[in-house]
Formats: sequence, structure tokens, C-alpha cells
Amino acid sequence: MNKRGLAGRNSPLSQGASLWYSGAMAGEFTTKRTLSLADRRITTELPALVMGIVNVTPDSFWEGSRRGEDGLKAALAMAEDGADIIDIGGESTRPGAAYVGAREEIARVVPLVGALRKRCAVAISVDTRKAEVFRAAFEAGADMVNDVSALEDDPALGDFAAQRKTPVALMHKRGEPAIMQTRTAYGDVVAEVDSYLRRRAAWALSRGIRRDRLVLDPGIGFGKGPGENVALIRGCGALGGGEYPVLVGLSRKTLIGDITGRPAGERLPGSLAAAVLAAQYGASILRVHDVKETVDCLKILRSFTV
Repeated sequence: MNKRGLAGRNSPLSQGASLWYSGAMAGEFTTKRTLSLADRRITTELPALVMGIVNVTPDSFWEGSRRGEDGLKAALAMAEDGADIIDIGGESTRPGAAYVGAREEIARVVPLVGALRKRCAVAISVDTRKAEVFRAAFEAGADMVNDVSALEDDPALGDFAAQRKTPVALMHKRGEPAIMQTRTAYGDVVAEVDSYLRRRAAWALSRGIRRDRLVLDPGIGFGKGPGENVALIRGCGALGGGEYPVLVGLSRKTLIGDITGRPAGERLPGSLAAAVLAAQYGASILRVHDVKETVDCLKILRSFTV
């Protein structure tokens, strides 16, 4: 980054790494960020689309993100605050989290998906790695699947997404959540994560998922230490050769705590700063707990870079 806080000549953006960003040497976001759903496209004039997190789980890493009966209220508030996508999850994948069966996950997720679809036209993503869960959620009104296993845990999920023409977010992680933080050593983390995501994207394409409906996620905090996470944020615009939108989820994560020394409940300022940096480095979708504040930051970033 140069002294003005804009992307410099040697940043991933200035090398044309992301097709979603142009004019990097001048720090200009000159193209709309767009994602194709099965029946429509969602678009923003901001530097990134905003995905709001609604966890209907009892054990997500931040207590403030756990939603029960107020899940619909929280999702509607996020849509009102400017979320482009609402991501609903019924299984925590934090480090050390236990597996949740499909029946329990469906019971947590599907009623909220159906209630939200009846009240709001916002795009709905479901954070699941199970085809059975996404089938039920899709019938209730979901538009997209966000799979932390990059379609490895349940290949039938990829087949279903291809048939229904829904977007799929493919995320990198190492092993199951229960053990992934014991495997954080890499030679070149950006190259290794990029190679994995390219392979998973190629597999998804081979199953009939369209290129414009694939999203790549480096998996911040999923089998990575602080240095690896920072490197992936700095290199996120280069993942997949810039051919796919990149989703970055770093809101209130351990990385923010490692840098600031703050507990999860006090990590909003650090999360916002990191979100702005991720957008500057090429992230096209930001997955966040705090939608209104993130949207405001992106509006400021946009006003200073046009």
C-alpha cells in the first residue's frame, strides 16, 4: 500500500489479479460487483458485496452471533442495513466444533430460510456442507450454498447446485474443524490455497456448475495461523487467477484478536479495518456480523477511490 492508502504497483490488484476490480494504480473501483443467482443477478456499486452472518447455532465462536428465536429479526435488520446476501448457518465450524447431523441442521436452518423468503427478497445463502440440508433449504427459498468443504464432504451437493443453477462458495480448510488448527504449517500459503481452490473449481465445473456461479474463499482462520491469514488477505485478489469472485470472512475472528488483543465482543473496529483492506486487495464479497458498519466503511472507501 502506498502513503495514500491505495493499491500500489506491486499489490495483487495493480497486477490485474481480480477481474472484479480495475484502475488499481489509481485506487479506482470502476466496475459493479455482480453475482449470478439461478433466477437473477445481485449487484452493488460498492467495492464489495456484503454477506451478513446469521448463525442459528448454540456454539458459534462469538456469542453475539448466535441467534435463536430472533434469527428472523436479525436477518431482516441486516437486509435493511444493506446486506446483499444473508448467510444462514446451522452448524458451527469454529475450531474444535462438533459435527451436526443433517436432521438437526435442517430443523435449525430451514424454518428461518422460509420465514425470511416470505418477508424479503434478499439473496439467501446457506452455510452447509450437506446436500440434504441444502435441498431442503433451496425448496424453502435459499439461493446459494456456502460450503466450507469445497464440495468434498458431500459431492452430491455439487450435483444439486449444478441442477438448480445456484452459486457455490468453495472454501479452503485443512481437515475437520475439530483438528484443523493443529495443521497450520505451509511452505507458501497463498500458492497452496490457490492450487487447492483451482482444483476444486475445476471439479465443480466438471459437474456442470457454471463459472459465473463459483466463488472462492481462502478460509481465514481455518487451519491457518496469524501470518498465513494476513498473507491470504493480501493475496486474495490473485486466487483463481482473478477469474472468480473471492469471498473473505474475517469478521471478529481470532486473527483480529491476535492483532489487537481484543476479545470477540470488542473486535468491531479491527474487523472493519480488515474488511476495508480485504476489499482493496481484491475481495468481492465480505462475510460479516456487522452489516451496517461494514456498508458505511465501503461507502467511504468508494468515495475516496472514484
